Amino acid sequence: MSTVHASTTDPHATTLATLARVFGDGVFSTSCFRENLRLFVPPARLLDVLGVLKNQCGFALLAELGGTDYLGYPGWTRARFEVHYVLRNLDTNEMIVVKAGVDDPSPTLPSAVPLWPGADWMEREVFDMYGITFAGHPDLRRILMPEEFTAYPLRKDYPLRGRGERHNFPRLTRGES
Repeated sequence: MSTVHASTTDPHATTLATLARVFGDGVFSTSCFRENLRLFVPPARLLDVLGVLKNQCGFALLAELGGTDYLGYPGWTRARFEVHYVLRNLDTNEMIVVKAGVDDPSPTLPSAVPLWPGADWMEREVFDMYGITFAGHPDLRRILMPEEFTAYPLRKDYPLRGRGERHNFPRLTRGES
């Protein structure tokens, strides 16, 4: 009776080899959870890494871009905010998550819109909900909250019942909306 063994090669080996060849050591760190590779990149090198992943590694699809506030998270030692970019290589079906962290008082990352035009609205949502600015964004303004809203409701220090902002907003009838 013969036994066939499945290949145990790392599905991310080619991507990691390309990144190591281009950047060398120390530009990013990695972790893997349930076969999902995560790269942790400093903000100053974010566009460089994203550009190589798109143009040299075949990650043509920006599937998701979102933010997280880790304020008060037990044992957390990195930046307060993280923005994650979920990239897909449609040829190999590989997925990679790139994360970049920023802190207050003015959390800022470079915009990914030059690489993926679809990042436009995703970055606007992260800006609107967390207050993270994307330098170089073509139209960074609120997308979900009214322009007059001065807070960022998905930040952990935002009160659950709000800060009394709603009484200042004009009431609209259904026909006006």
